[in-house]
Amino acid sequence: MPTQAKVFFMPKPASNLLSLSAAQNKAENLGFNFDGQQLSPTTYKFSHKNNPSTLEINIVSGVFSISYDLKTDPEPISVRPPVSEIAASQVRSYLSSADLLPSDLTGTTKAEYLKLEGDKFVTAISQSEANLVKVNLFRKNYDNLPVMTSNPTNANVWFIVSGVGTRGKQIVAAEFHYFAVDESQFSTYPIKTSETAWKEFTEGKASTANVGANKEGDNIKIRKVYLAYFDAGIQTDFLQPIYVFEGDNEYTAYLPAITSDYYEQ
Repeated sequence: MPTQAKVFFMPKPASNLLSLSAAQNKAENLGFNFDGQQLSPTTYKFSHKNNPSTLEINIVSGVFSISYDLKTDPEPISVRPPVSEIAASQVRSYLSSADLLPSDLTGTTKAEYLKLEGDKFVTAISQSEANLVKVNLFRKNYDNLPVMTSNPTNANVWFIVSGVGTRGKQIVAAEFHYFAVDESQFSTYPIKTSETAWKEFTEGKASTANVGANKEGDNIKIRKVYLAYFDAGIQTDFLQPIYVFEGDNEYTAYLPAITSDYYEQ
């Protein structure tokens, strides 16, 4: 492992007199009504112009979610979803139409087919048995290191896409938790040695990000240890390096990589 790593600055979005107007324009560009309902001092809800879909957006942070009432209109789950590549292209086009596709949201794209079982969606083995497809958009690598989320199987920005050709019915659900990174502002800090990181991991100081298919009490063999950056999906001051421990059955754990002296300061 290297002896040091970069820590990147993440500027905080600030509220101003134009925050609501900017959110209204985003909503309209995404297909929703310009006028919304205020839910809190910073959160507004917008109804879709033509379909039983709603958008909730934080006018300061820009975080938003989309939900579609499938009980009122089940058409989006009545047809086969598009293949993952086409669905990802549709999502990027949808975000671009509202100028909401960040330049660094160009990393790995992960797709998962979903089918309806009872009143919930579960993973489908193939497109042929699926009702929808979920598209995860991950960040690009920073300083040649991957960027990990709190749950490594899910991106902080994801969309569930239907196979309906009508644009307003293509997005069934979405979560957009994105916070910018300023690549021009960073500092370099010493990181823990691999021996120290392993010792802290065996002492239980790491955080389990994904249990995978493992059960409580299982012995898990760690197969891979590497450095990455952690993207929390909430507002933080810095994009920081972590140690990632991967084991059997998709087990994943995270440990801060910067030496503890700097965290105490």
